Amino acid sequence: MKEKNIKEKTQQKKKMGLTTKIFVALIAGAILGIILCYLVPDSSFKKDVIVEGILYVIGQGFIRLMKMLVVPLVFCSLVCGSMSIGDTKKLGTVGVRTLVFYLATTALAVSVALTVGNLINPGVGLDMSSIQSSASSVETMEATSLTDTILNIIPDNPINSLASGSMLQVIVFALIVGVILAKMGERAETVANFFSQFNDIMMEMTMMIMALAPIGVFCLISRTFANIGFSAFIPLAKYMIGVLLALAIQCFGVYQILLKIFTGLNPIKFIKKFFPVMAFAFSTATSNATIPMSIDTLSKKVGVSKKISSFTIPLGATINMDGTSIMQGVAVVFAAQAFGIHLSPMDYLTVIGTATLASVGTAGVPSVGLVTLTMVFNSVGLPVEAIGLIMGIDRILDMTRTAVNITGDAVCTTIVAHQNGALDKNVFNESN
Repeated sequence: MKEKNIKEKTQQKKKMGLTTKIFVALIAGAILGIILCYLVPDSSFKKDVIVEGILYVIGQGFIRLMKMLVVPLVFCSLVCGSMSIGDTKKLGTVGVRTLVFYLATTALAVSVALTVGNLINPGVGLDMSSIQSSASSVETMEATSLTDTILNIIPDNPINSLASGSMLQVIVFALIVGVILAKMGERAETVANFFSQFNDIMMEMTMMIMALAPIGVFCLISRTFANIGFSAFIPLAKYMIGVLLALAIQCFGVYQILLKIFTGLNPIKFIKKFFPVMAFAFSTATSNATIPMSIDTLSKKVGVSKKISSFTIPLGATINMDGTSIMQGVAVVFAAQAFGIHLSPMDYLTVIGTATLASVGTAGVPSVGLVTLTMVFNSVGLPVEAIGLIMGIDRILDMTRTAVNITGDAVCTTIVAHQNGALDKNVFNESN
């Protein structure tokens, strides 16, 4: 009897799981960061050994481990996803619906951001002399023509695309391989099994690395708060509020309305079921790391077939960046007001179009939105130096918008699954 109770207690401890550990690490990291920022005197030991030494190395080591997974994980997931759908016509239908949904929600997201930005006026009254620009460290992304953008999707050397991490090219190559494997059937059974088994290996590797998430999150958050503290937020509070408000409207308003309209599912119940994945995305600020967790949660708690989710979730991690687009929309209003530049309605339309296209192919890794923001700024003639104004607090916002990005992927996947008869509502209604 005692042994049985011990086993039950052990199982309950295991059930506490990764999500709880991440939350504990998040809070503990914030507390340590605040202590380091305000209570520990400045010294080379504090800055070079603790903050920029131990915390930086462990935190960035965790991020690098996740980056290591990106290309093989996305490639294998999409090959297996397109292969499992099998029917080329059905794959085409799923692909078109997914793409249309992703682009439509991104355009909506930028519109919401521009509206909120103009209501809050985050850049009005900003004292430019008190803010130092650090935009020199931001890469500049040159705007490419529409024809080049389309041609750049097609890989001229797929091995090079895999090596360099050109995600759109990797996606195209993976889809072609998956479709051919599905068509060939038994003739390519060995290769199909290889990809299926390699996909399982990548999922297992991801779970192993995710087990280190609490340590990585603790170090990342500690360093963020140790460097920024609370006082750094004050000059940019309105900008932060604008971005967070727009993200909340998109996540809890736009997405949930679309979910209710197209599937009839209870949005509140959906949020409760998917919240652990959102928490993990918030902690790590990378969409790619949540791919296995999203697929697993949608399958076990929402009732989405893995045939659909293994295709739409990796695709969404690359091309659906609504949270990033929202940040870019508010940043445009903020920068224009801070520098006293008037934007016309046509400029705002340009921002919507550019931000939507810029989100396609954005890598699902931390702070990449700051790089693509240069393209959006260039499209309406805003000084790229303005990016330096928001770099200091981008880490916190980056975490929040990543949670929104992966929620958008999940809602799209659920809707597409419902439209293709691959959604088991009994699982959604029965599971906790």
